[in-house]
Amino acid sequence: MPMIPGERATYSAIVDRPPLTLPGGNKVIVWTIVNLEVWDISRPMARQVLPAPTGVPLLPDVPNWAWHEYGMRVGFWRFKKLYDALGIKPTLSVNARVTVDYPRVASACLEAGWEFMGHAYEQMPIHKVEDQKAMIERSMDTLEKFCGKRPVGWLGPGLTQTFETPDLLAAAGVKYIGDYPYDDEPTEIRTAHGPLVTLPYTVENNDIPMMIVQHHEAAYWQQKCCDTFDRYYQEATESPGRPKIMAIAIHPYISGQPFRIGYLEKVYEHINRHSGVLHWNGAQILDWYEQQKLQKAAK
Repeated sequence: MPMIPGERATYSAIVDRPPLTLPGGNKVIVWTIVNLEVWDISRPMARQVLPAPTGVPLLPDVPNWAWHEYGMRVGFWRFKKLYDALGIKPTLSVNARVTVDYPRVASACLEAGWEFMGHAYEQMPIHKVEDQKAMIERSMDTLEKFCGKRPVGWLGPGLTQTFETPDLLAAAGVKYIGDYPYDDEPTEIRTAHGPLVTLPYTVENNDIPMMIVQHHEAAYWQQKCCDTFDRYYQEATESPGRPKIMAIAIHPYISGQPFRIGYLEKVYEHINRHSGVLHWNGAQILDWYEQQKLQKAAK
């Protein structure tokens, strides 16, 4: 039987849990997520930078399609240059159809060693998908064929899910999801096919809600990211220290714009002035969390 989120996730106060420990006395994990999507011109666009003159979305919506397309043609390559220079291999939250429609971009990510995380087949709310099970399996199979291995992570488009989604994801081989941004640490939820790990994805340090929905300037987003990091670093340094996971979620048609990319660069400049920082992808965080569980079980 499908469960509501409160039935899947037992309430757990972070102060009641034994602190997790990072190797080498490190303090903060920075989890960078780059979101790559396919916006089908035959449907309403996932976001709008230019509202329709009549106030009603018109099809085809070429201006907003082109806004997103800029990210794939230009903005992504600013990201690629930045992460190559920093030696960071982000998690790629990717519509599986990107491997078909934008193989040049997908191949660049694969060759650079980025982690591929499932993000549905194409960008549309899961609630609108007629056969969710088939879509999830198609997405995972397509990415497995392209990457040579099956992804272990999943993020719903717009974090959308139905009450059945976690069960379907676990059945398809997904090990972790980012659709429960309710904690600073990994947690677990129940599914019909065993536990599913939730990693702390972010809707706060995310360029869509900050700059497209709430219309904040990029400088505000930069400050918010830096303030988040500073607090996590402080909490990890206090006694007893509690290492945290800081997620940064970006999209090339937003943060890859020429007037925003510099603010993203400044976020990493601030973070990397500190010792004790690990830049890990989702699969690495999952492996670390599973090892922490085994160590605690052995005690």
